[in-house]
Amino acid sequence: MGTILKPLYIAVSWVIITIHNLLSPIFGKDSGVSWSLSIVGLVIIIRIILVPLFVKQIKSQRALTALQPHMKEIQKKYKDDRQKQSEEMMKLYKEHKTNPLASCFPILAQAPIFFALFTVLNGIGKHPAVMHGVLTQNDVDSAAQAKFFGAPISDTFLGTNITTVKIVTVCLIALMSLTTFTTQRQLMTKGMPKMDSSNNMMLQQQKIMLYAFPLIFAISGVNFPIGVLIYWSTTNLWTWGQQFYVIKRNPTPGSPAYEELQRKRAHKNGEVNTETDVAPIDEETKGQRNQPKKKKKKK
Repeated sequence: MGTILKPLYIAVSWVIITIHNLLSPIFGKDSGVSWSLSIVGLVIIIRIILVPLFVKQIKSQRALTALQPHMKEIQKKYKDDRQKQSEEMMKLYKEHKTNPLASCFPILAQAPIFFALFTVLNGIGKHPAVMHGVLTQNDVDSAAQAKFFGAPISDTFLGTNITTVKIVTVCLIALMSLTTFTTQRQLMTKGMPKMDSSNNMMLQQQKIMLYAFPLIFAISGVNFPIGVLIYWSTTNLWTWGQQFYVIKRNPTPGSPAYEELQRKRAHKNGEVNTETDVAPIDEETKGQRNQPKKKKKKK
């Protein structure tokens, strides 16, 4: 495994060291700010590279949403023949050039990089330290001294008894879980068309992911070095912001966000929506005040 991932160790460590060398004259060579921002810089570079995969993910999700009626028909028609149902589903995906696994591509693409970063930072925290990629002894010594809010970036929750490390780790794990939950919930409540929850497999999977992923992060996070938690928290924030932009600017047709965008555009163009808008005021009467009529006095 180490031999297979060796190019990734080199790439990850090279990016971190390059950014660190650029920041060292500003914040200091052994500064936690320099090393933490180097990890954040790694996230930004990776996520920019993965933008085409994200675009493919969005297209695939929308294609699957459009295919929901056809998928239900196949499920109903071949409900007693699972093999035939699977064959027809695959034929449907092939005809429309979509893939249900495309939504997992960005996560799968990041997994080896995540593991490489974990190995590099975990090696720094060992005694004696283990160097991976292009790291030198001076780099390892410098990174071992770097701290994030007073906690060494190479320490883990279970690997130390230092209270500061445990507090910082718990905060980062909470941030990871929260951003994962809000990102998934944002997609379900605003980014997906309204569907029948009793028959829709995609919606059921989304609900499972809504609670499963934050729980996985919370359980596994205690084994990650703080530097890795910084990486994952940053990439989660990027995902949330990226999805927020797409939902707001280019929402999926039929979704609540799409309907809201259409209402705003209609209102901006002066069109009337009987459900939400009020008829535009006539130009001749605009700005005129209706004078109250005088009541006749009683004799």
